[in-house]
Amino acid sequence: MPIKNIVYAQREHGGDLRSLDDYLAAGGYKGLEATLGMSPDDALYQFHRSGLRGRGGAGFPMGRKAGFLPKDSAKPSYVVCNADESEPGTFKDREIMELNPFQLIEGVTIAGFAVGAARGYIYIRGEYEHQARILDEALAAARADGRLGGDIMGSGFEYDITLSRGAGAYICGEETGLLESLEGKRGQPRLKPPFPAVGGLYQSPTLINNVETLSALPPIMTHGADWYAEMGTEKSPGTKIFSVSGHVLKPGNYEIVLGDTTLRELLYDICGGFREGQDFKACWVGGSSVPVLGAEHLDTPLDYESLQEAGTFLGSAGCIVMDTSGCIVRSSLRLAHFYRHESCGKCTPCREGTMWMEKVLQRIVDGGGRMEDLDLLDAMFGRISGRVLCALADGAVAPVQSAVELFRDDFVRAIEKGAPEPEPMMEAPVG
Repeated sequence: MPIKNIVYAQREHGGDLRSLDDYLAAGGYKGLEATLGMSPDDALYQFHRSGLRGRGGAGFPMGRKAGFLPKDSAKPSYVVCNADESEPGTFKDREIMELNPFQLIEGVTIAGFAVGAARGYIYIRGEYEHQARILDEALAAARADGRLGGDIMGSGFEYDITLSRGAGAYICGEETGLLESLEGKRGQPRLKPPFPAVGGLYQSPTLINNVETLSALPPIMTHGADWYAEMGTEKSPGTKIFSVSGHVLKPGNYEIVLGDTTLRELLYDICGGFREGQDFKACWVGGSSVPVLGAEHLDTPLDYESLQEAGTFLGSAGCIVMDTSGCIVRSSLRLAHFYRHESCGKCTPCREGTMWMEKVLQRIVDGGGRMEDLDLLDAMFGRISGRVLCALADGAVAPVQSAVELFRDDFVRAIEKGAPEPEPMMEAPVG
């Protein structure tokens, strides 16, 4: 499904935003033009004033993060775009890069000007070969038109962007693991401090944000920070793209104003609801690494604070939906397998804990489960979460722990019957 043209496209148009001419005709590069007429501090203030929060998962205020970079460093500063979109259920960044690459390039350039960066980098997921080709062509077109390189748009600002391909490791979505990979090392998280804002790429001040966050900067700078801040709620301003997949009739990317839509409205009104004879059972709203929600949470508004009150997180808004034909026990095993496979192995609680969590769930699915396995899982959760260098272990535990708590009867039934209910064959969604 197409992205609505609120923030992540300039306006309704009939052209192809992969063409620089069409992007300019749609209002492109007005945000950079406005930014180049400001001082870097004024540009940073616009980031702050807009209230834009990081759209990659943590939701940290983007302007505050950019403001952490020291202004008196003897080392060069960098902007790194995290385009390593590896969170299961998330595919919004892929669509932005594929359909609107210049908005991302413009956003990375705006961020570079604001923090006084010498260069920008886009670290793209290795499997996104098609999107990487599109970005390569867009970067070349921007350079040829004087919108990258020396004396950008006659302003005297010198800045260029390098596209770097990842190698398919989920851990490189973690910002310090990404930096290690970008430097040509094995992708593993770093011990913090120092934080990337002080000692990031090549131990230099570095601003790291994801594709969706940086792509929001051009319209913010074009229309003004107040325009953006007026959308959404006080603490969750702006819009957010939800990547909806699973048991809905109309899966796709949907851009909504934060706080204006409930989970029920997203799934039933926007995504068309469910197949005949089925209804909602569960949803991982923020991607696979967040606690799962049940039917009692359907009327939760979709914003950072409301979802946190409901016991989960907005995360990357990779909304994975399950109807009543699905099996929460098998799904928990699949997620546990993914995180065990993607653990870099650096931290013992993650390396060993994800392995044993998968083994226990596999035993339940295979019919050898015991009631004490649920207590064993409960004991594991506290020995894994919060005891490692990065958030992968927390992301591995959260969906399984919440499933055991919220759908405990399903796990008990699977153990008592010797195996969970088999999942029926899926038919392709209609619509």
